[in-house]
Amino acid sequence: MIVPSPYDESLARIPTRSHTLSVLGSRTRYWEYGDPAAPTTILMVHGFRGDHHGLEPVVAQLSGFRIISPDLPGFGESEPLHGLRHDIAGYARWLRDFLGALAPTGRIVILGHSFGSIVAAAALADGLPADDVVLVNPIASPALSGPRGILTRLAVFYYWAAARLPERLGFALLRNRMIVRVMSVTMAKTQSRELRRWIHDQHDRFFSAFADRRVVLEAFTASVSSDVSEFAAKIPERTLLIAAEKDDITPVAAQHRLQKLFPEATLHVIPNVGHLIHYEMPAEAAEELRSFLSEVKPA
Repeated sequence: MIVPSPYDESLARIPTRSHTLSVLGSRTRYWEYGDPAAPTTILMVHGFRGDHHGLEPVVAQLSGFRIISPDLPGFGESEPLHGLRHDIAGYARWLRDFLGALAPTGRIVILGHSFGSIVAAAALADGLPADDVVLVNPIASPALSGPRGILTRLAVFYYWAAARLPERLGFALLRNRMIVRVMSVTMAKTQSRELRRWIHDQHDRFFSAFADRRVVLEAFTASVSSDVSEFAAKIPERTLLIAAEKDDITPVAAQHRLQKLFPEATLHVIPNVGHLIHYEMPAEAAEELRSFLSEVKPA
C-alpha cells in the first residue's frame, strides 16, 4: 500500500511533464515542472540511490520557476552511462552535457542535494554554466569523518560484501528491504509518525531503483571518496548552502569551514532536522532558496 505524500496537494498545482534526452550515448529521463517560459530555470541533482521523486517535496513549494529534475544515469528511469564510470568525473561530465543539450535560456540555478551536491560542485568547478548555486545537505567533508562515521564504515562493509557475492546474491543484498529500512530509520529525525511512515515508504519504493550492481558500487565509492570542499574554491558563482543541525553525515562545524572555501557563499542551518531536509523540511529549504534568489546580485 502506497503511503500518500503530505506534499501531493501542493505538487498537483504545478504542471509536470516527463521527457527523455540522449546524453553521452544513453537515455536520461527527466521531469520538467512549472512554466517552461519562466525566466529562471532550476536544475536539480538528487542524492545517492535516489531519483527525481526525492526532490519533489521541494519542487512542490516552488511555483513560479521552471524546474528540471533528471534521474542520475543508472538510477530511477535513466540508463547507465556508456563507456564511463559512475563516479564524480563521469557524473560531472554527464551533467555538463545534459545542461548543454537542454540549452535553457534566462537565469540558470544549479541545485544539488547530498551526493548531488558533490556532482554539481565538480561540474561547476569544471565550467558548468550557472548564475547561482544552491547545495542542500552538502557533503562538506569526507563521510567517514562524519558524526556517525561508524555507520558509514558499516555501509562500506555492506557494499563491499555486495560486490564480492555472486551477482544474484549481491543484487539481492543491495535491495534488501530490512537494510533499506534501517538506513531510513537512522536518517529520519522527525517526531511525526505519519511523516516518518511516508519517508520509509519513499525509501522502500525508490531507494532500490538502480540499473545494476556496478552502478551502485561505483556511485557509493564516489560518495565516500569525494566531497564539496575539493571543488569549492573553483566555483565563483553566488552559492547558498542549506545545511542541517542534526546531519549525521556532515557536522555543522564542517559546513562553516566549507562556506569559507567558496569565493561567495551564504550558509543557512535548519534546526531539528538531519540529512533529509528535502523530505522533512522542504518548505523551509524552498523559503531560503526564494530569499536567496530574490537578492539583488552585486554589480
